[in-house]
Amino acid sequence: MSEPTDYTSPTRRVHDPLAKFPREVRHAYADFKSTGDTSGLDTVVLAVVRDFIPRHVAPPADQPLPENAKLMADLGYDSLAIAETVFFLEDLFDVKISNEEIMKVSTVAELRAFVRAKLAERPAQ
Repeated sequence: MSEPTDYTSPTRRVHDPLAKFPREVRHAYADFKSTGDTSGLDTVVLAVVRDFIPRHVAPPADQPLPENAKLMADLGYDSLAIAETVFFLEDLFDVKISNEEIMKVSTVAELRAFVRAKLAERPAQ
């Protein structure tokens, strides 16, 4: 059993939001964070999309998500899944996503492009 995280300690362990994701996803995210290289972003975004698909609708893990799959109509997202995905992406990439912005996104491909655009808008770090 692991120890509970002490959020008040100055030496606290930082929660890894991608801890449950496959190694390749964590590696792609680490590369992006350390180098700014966006080539692995698709891997991360697709894994996040897959993670929030309702279990009764989720395609097998070995099948790729179709680019033209509609988040709500094809993948079974509801308003809660959209909100959870937005919150997760905001925290993961340190961006703000408005309701108006996310309402324009309907497919897997559009979400991938949207995340890239949001990251391109950020000031250089």
